[in-house]
Amino acid sequence: MQESRGVHCETAARIADVRVELGSVGMSSAIDEHLATVAQLRVLEPQVAKVAKRMILALRNGGKVLWMGNGGSAADSQHLAADLVGRFMRERRGFASMALTTDTSVLTAVANDYSFEHVFSRQIEALCTPQDIVVAISTSGNSRNVLAGVLAARERGAFTVGLMGATGDMGDIVDICLRVPSQVTARIQEAHILIGHILCNWVETEFV
Repeated sequence: MQESRGVHCETAARIADVRVELGSVGMSSAIDEHLATVAQLRVLEPQVAKVAKRMILALRNGGKVLWMGNGGSAADSQHLAADLVGRFMRERRGFASMALTTDTSVLTAVANDYSFEHVFSRQIEALCTPQDIVVAISTSGNSRNVLAGVLAARERGAFTVGLMGATGDMGDIVDICLRVPSQVTARIQEAHILIGHILCNWVETEFV
């Protein structure tokens, strides 16, 4: 028992010796940067409103909202699809929405048999209709598999939306591009989920 107490005291002493100054890891600067980036999103309101109207039109006409992206953008795709299928803030019917990032069998089969570049375009070929809207999320705007998915969606006649940062090739191939005015991946991703939540809110209000 005495030895256990000694180990505990030693551990506590080591923890007490750890000094983490919040300023040293940039918390205040990160918050300031986040707020500055979010404030600049106001100029996107007309474009975001157009995207919301297209989503509403698609859902009213039997279409789907399809989402795709890599890494954190894959997580955002799943998050936002869940907000539409389940609910965001209000009770209403479920909306037809799907993230093309969740079926590991499809993803690994396509990546293995073809290439990772085709993991979204192959699903678009199989699942997408002209009534659908496809939302492509890429912080760089240059993800090759996302760009391929956009091109496949356009071939299918679907309406395409790009969520990206300040630069990237995706803006040249989507019907509407929502560019977050930042080059910092974290700030871009934070803005993307805010835009996604705004879209979910606007869409939801039309069906309750």
